[in-house]
Amino acid sequence: MRRPRPPSRDGVAASVVWVPAGHWASVLDFLAERLPAVPRAGWATRLAAGEVLDASGQPLTDAPLTGPCHLHYFRAVDGEPDPPEAEDILFQDDHLLVIDKPAFMPVMPTGRFVQQSLLVRLRRRTGIDDLAPLHRLDRETAGLVLFSLNPASRGRYVALFRERTITKVYEAIAPLPPASLGFPLRRQSRLERDDTRFFLQHEVPGEPNATVDIDCLQRGPRHALYRLQPETGRLHQLRVQLLGLLGGPIVNDQFYPVPRPPGDDDFTRPLQLLARSLAFNDPLTGQPRSFTSRRALDLSLLRAETRPTP
Repeated sequence: MRRPRPPSRDGVAASVVWVPAGHWASVLDFLAERLPAVPRAGWATRLAAGEVLDASGQPLTDAPLTGPCHLHYFRAVDGEPDPPEAEDILFQDDHLLVIDKPAFMPVMPTGRFVQQSLLVRLRRRTGIDDLAPLHRLDRETAGLVLFSLNPASRGRYVALFRERTITKVYEAIAPLPPASLGFPLRRQSRLERDDTRFFLQHEVPGEPNATVDIDCLQRGPRHALYRLQPETGRLHQLRVQLLGLLGGPIVNDQFYPVPRPPGDDDFTRPLQLLARSLAFNDPLTGQPRSFTSRRALDLSLLRAETRPTP
C-alpha cells in the first residue's frame, strides 16, 4: 500500500527518508549524518521551523529517536537561479495541462533547482497538488510538456507514451549534413550510458533501442534546420543521434560532445532544440488532439543565404 505523504508546501512535495535502528540520539543527529548536503545548523533551523515531520505528518523538534521510522522533509536550495522566461499554459481541462516550457527550466526538482522547476512553479500557479508530468524534456530543451491533473485518468494518458501512440515532433538547428546524406531518413542506433562521463549517453554497436525520423527543412551557410520525429524517448536521444549523424552537436549544446562545468548557463545562447508539437487521440473521448509550441528557434543562425531544401 502506498504510504501517504503530507501536502506540498509552496509547491514542493515532501521527501521521505527511512530511519533504521541505529546509534543516533536525536532526529538532528540522524539528519546531520545521513543527509550532510544540508549543514547541521541548517537542519536545526528546519526542525525549529516545523519543516521536518514524522510519519503522521506532525512537526518534529529535536527529539530522541524511538526506533525505526519514516521522516518527511521539504527540499530547499539557497540562491536558486531564476529562469530567463516563464512557462506558458496552452491548454487545461479536468485531466490535462499543456505547457510551453522555456529553455533552462527543469521539469522536475533536481540538483540546484527546486522552486524554479516547472512542476513546483505549476503547483504554486494552479494550486493543484496532484499535478504530475506525463513525460520529460531535458532542462535545456524548450517546448511542449503534458501534465496530468487527475490521478484517476493518469494511466490512460501515460499509456500514450508507453505504447508509442502519440506523435512527437521536434525541431533543431545543427551543422549542415554531409553531402552524401539524403532526406528524409530514419536513424536507428543503440544508446547506452557513458560510464566515463556521468549522466551522458553515447551510441554503441548492437541492437538499436532508439529510432528517429529526420528531415532537413532549410539550409544556411553553416547550419541547417531539422525536423525530428522520435519513435522512442530515451535520455538525450535526439542530441546524441544528431551528433552521430552530423559529426557535430545541436547549436549551444551544453553536454555534447564535451560537457561544460555545472551551472555554466548562458541564457543568451539556449539549446537550439524545440519540442514543436504533440498529436494523439484522446484516450478518454477518442477525439484527435494536437498542440503546437509558440516558441521559436533562432533562425538567424541560417542567415539570409537560407534556401529551401530541394
